[in-house]
Amino acid sequence: MTTSNVAETAEADAEAGRRTTREDWLDLAKDILVSEGVGSIKVLALAQRLGVSRSSFYWFFKSRRDLLDQLLHYWEHKNTASIVERAKRPSHSIVEAVFNLFECWVDEALFDPGLDFAVREWARRSPTVRELVDRADNERVAAITGMFANHGYEEPEAFVRARVIYFMQIGYYALGVREPLDVRLSYSEAYVRSFTGKDPTTTEMNRFRNLAKKLAASANGKKT
Repeated sequence: MTTSNVAETAEADAEAGRRTTREDWLDLAKDILVSEGVGSIKVLALAQRLGVSRSSFYWFFKSRRDLLDQLLHYWEHKNTASIVERAKRPSHSIVEAVFNLFECWVDEALFDPGLDFAVREWARRSPTVRELVDRADNERVAAITGMFANHGYEEPEAFVRARVIYFMQIGYYALGVREPLDVRLSYSEAYVRSFTGKDPTTTEMNRFRNLAKKLAASANGKKT
């Protein structure tokens, strides 16, 4: 290859790099992880789907391993951080605290269930990812345990209630339960009573239902 050809190739690669962003690659890799699994995340396949050269990938990532590590970082930051933040949010009652946590289950901007399930599938084949998932589960349960403890629940009750609420929701995703929003909301009062032993007030119920419906309307609007 001549010097001019090398220069032309470098210029083409630079242009391809400018046509994409780091987020473009991460978003596509995340979509493939969720729909096809980690084994289908290949640099060449990503480049072809984005319509750029393979070499442009290296403008943003050192290697495929670097991309996968950043995907895991994104998953931890998005899903675990949201649960921990909601569990630690100041609240006047345990019912309000649980509804704060429920926001993660109705707003995929806070918690992405498809991504969480995909990472758990990945963990079946990778001891390193398994350790990350175990750590995330422990961190999430610890935050919810603290939420109950802050409202007067003693050990081991706070820990057991935290496990019940968290394991139930993860199981809901794992089983692929599909329910219309109105049906899910019709159960929310009974769920809260089961999780906390307390009855939600009408104000607390209406606040959460209105929020859930607003989020659902917004999500549906983005799909159309």
